Amino acid sequence: MPLSLAHVAAAPAQSSQVFILAHGTTALPSPAAGDLPAEARAYVEKALADEQKLIHLNHFSHHHYYVVLTNKPTPERVAEALRRSGHSLHAQLKAEKVAELYIHNLSGRGDAGLLLAEGLALTAYQFEGYKTDEKSRKAPTLTQVALVGDAATAESIKELDGIIKGVTLARDLVNAPLNKLNATQLAERMATAGDEAGYSTDILDLAKIEALRMGGLLAVNLGSPEPPTFSILEYKPDNATNARPYILVGKGVVFDTGGLSLKPTPASMDMMKCDMAGAAAVAGTLYALAKNQVPLHVIGLVPATDNRPGGLAYVPGDVLTMHSGLTVEVLNTDAEGRLILADALSFAKKYDPELVIDLATLTGAAVRALGTEASAVMGTADEQTMAALDAAGHRVHERLVSFPLWDEYADHIKSDIADIKNLGKGEAGHISAGKFLERFTEGYPWIHLDIAGPAFLTAPESYRGKGGTGMGVRLLYEFLTSVLGA
Repeated sequence: MPLSLAHVAAAPAQSSQVFILAHGTTALPSPAAGDLPAEARAYVEKALADEQKLIHLNHFSHHHYYVVLTNKPTPERVAEALRRSGHSLHAQLKAEKVAELYIHNLSGRGDAGLLLAEGLALTAYQFEGYKTDEKSRKAPTLTQVALVGDAATAESIKELDGIIKGVTLARDLVNAPLNKLNATQLAERMATAGDEAGYSTDILDLAKIEALRMGGLLAVNLGSPEPPTFSILEYKPDNATNARPYILVGKGVVFDTGGLSLKPTPASMDMMKCDMAGAAAVAGTLYALAKNQVPLHVIGLVPATDNRPGGLAYVPGDVLTMHSGLTVEVLNTDAEGRLILADALSFAKKYDPELVIDLATLTGAAVRALGTEASAVMGTADEQTMAALDAAGHRVHERLVSFPLWDEYADHIKSDIADIKNLGKGEAGHISAGKFLERFTEGYPWIHLDIAGPAFLTAPESYRGKGGTGMGVRLLYEFLTSVLGA
């Protein structure tokens, strides 16, 4: 059962509650003290004096928790500490089998209740999976989090719920294995989500992809026994404020063996169901925007296939003719993501977009440069747009590090027999991949996000959890909605 977020005027008596307090609080304000016995109040105030950040009172029939804001140098870092407090609090709620929690915000920071609830909700995510043993299927105990009074408005809670559902969709898609989510099933899942949220989906099949001459997508698919898909997700409300659409492009490689340039296993291949995390982020973002009825026209483009070495698989040395008409010499079949993205980026030109952003688990070079803590960003959009995206990343703690696309990097992808090649040098692999994509973005401003590090975690990390993180959904939602207030 997914966690329910709600707004209530007051918390019921004998209910489990959490009080968010300002940094430096040493004496409990009256709403937080309630009818606490003198001994309990003294216990909490001593813990506050000792600068404890999460304090627990067990009343046996119910529980009180106190979360204290941290002293951080920026509001964004205070916000992230609150999300992480939500994660820590969730562990205590789980241990005490708390089913309902009521949040009071006494901190003086208006969004503190929402941030704590966000951390709780993201932590509460569980991939339902495919277990059949009832003993191993543990239903979550915490089912409802309610914000009390002026801790948040009903509208802001509803918006947060829509965002969390978008992240959940993205995580579910990334965590599904290939035999449960091939290219066709991915397209169908995104279409079903669109029906629920309010965006439309047009799924192009093999015949239409061939008619469009998407040589990159078709080549990567050659080794697969299953057909590719190209999905067009469109959210266009009647009150959209932008005359030209924002376009999100997501890499949809539902499993990547590396093709004939086979990945070593298990070190590199066993987690490759996550290679469609860019596609999942696009679907999750469209879901959140549509669910919350954000007045923006946004289009998602998702080229999808698996990459296998079977059948008539493309080989190193092949030359492909792409949707744009450019020719590409293939030097490594494991550099496949840029090939399918290139066709989608070329296709995007038909919409005369305001801005195009692509997301992809594209290179190991980005992971080696940044780990799982940030994504690499580069592009041709103006400095103001890049700065706005970077600021959005800090606000939601999906941070970005900018890399250049200097002209010299074009030398890394020069080919002797084609317009370009799909592999650069051993150095700066994430930049040469971006430089490759740039060749297909003529006519519009563009941003590339290499999310290979933070999109999938092999060990639990705070509220991001383990497995698919939904990276990109909160970032893009925050960025796109900030456009409305610009």
